[in-house]
Amino acid sequence: MADGEGGGAVRFGIIRCAAIACTFFRAIKLAPNATLVAIASRSLSKAEAFKSSNGVEDSVTLYGDYESLLNDLSVDAVYIPLPTSFHVKWAVAAVEKKKHVLLEKPTAMNVAELDVIIQACEVNGVQFMDGTMWIHHRRTDKMKEFISDPSLFGELKTVHSNFTYPPDSNFLANNIRLNPNLDGLGALGDIGWYCIRSILWATDYKLPNSVVANRNPTFTDAGVLLSCGASLIWNNGLIATFHCSMQAQSSMDLCVIGTRGIIHVNDFVTPFDETVASFNVCSNSRFTEPIIGWQRPLPREEVVQMEIPQEARMVVEFSKLVAGVRDEHRSPEMKWVAITRKTQLVVDAVLASIENEFKSVDVHQG
Repeated sequence: MADGEGGGAVRFGIIRCAAIACTFFRAIKLAPNATLVAIASRSLSKAEAFKSSNGVEDSVTLYGDYESLLNDLSVDAVYIPLPTSFHVKWAVAAVEKKKHVLLEKPTAMNVAELDVIIQACEVNGVQFMDGTMWIHHRRTDKMKEFISDPSLFGELKTVHSNFTYPPDSNFLANNIRLNPNLDGLGALGDIGWYCIRSILWATDYKLPNSVVANRNPTFTDAGVLLSCGASLIWNNGLIATFHCSMQAQSSMDLCVIGTRGIIHVNDFVTPFDETVASFNVCSNSRFTEPIIGWQRPLPREEVVQMEIPQEARMVVEFSKLVAGVRDEHRSPEMKWVAITRKTQLVVDAVLASIENEFKSVDVHQG
């Protein structure tokens, strides 16, 4: 197949040899409709080291700068795990070269930056998706089936989500997630993003009317968030809360509560086992009289088997959309743009509430 021709697997390039790029490279290998054709780093030696440590095939072209990869006509799509502050520059540069973009989260420092990327994608007719992997897990589909069943779940009333982990001293001192010049959103962008996405997912991506940040967030000496949380409020009475922290034991909990049913998940972002995942559900339960226990039905575990992990499913979904644009001249799927933008809007609102002495901040689609 000549350079630039369509058909066949979607051909990926990776821009930056970050740790998460190792996971993505493996995902491409597991996805039947994708292949890796190029890797770029700031130096050729870094790209060569990535190739050696990950067993990258000799057929993959290595570049010591990002521009050369973007000029490679054999690349259909790029995965960009750069620091957030570089996303606008390099995502737009990729899009202007007609590359479809799978952009690591958080996608931008704020929604104004994200809108620059989105506009470029629209003008150039390319597919956009962010790298929130758990959304693509089969378990996520099964949980949505449960909360969409009025007889089992009823009406959604509240959502609680948290993501925490305890980094070591080296992480706290040197990781880009806590560098104000690289990833200034800190814990909010790194892990709060997942919590906010889980809440929006449970609400069918209905934006809250307002957001109020929790008091007493913590910061590094450089002013980057280490922990924070917020309440998301809808005018219909729905309320959701989240907490994210780099100062607590590892947790990835999601609780979705309706008038008839409830879901509990203890590993919603990264399953304990990539081959199988579970969640607990309960419907129409009551306490005994006197209150010394629960009546049947009791909570039960639902188990979901996986043929390929969630990150590979993400690559498969993205590649299907890219192939549709490339080979069948379809319009890009805008659902993923809308989901990303709503997540970014809530991130912005949380930060605005923190910066404005924890006052309520209205959320507008804009």
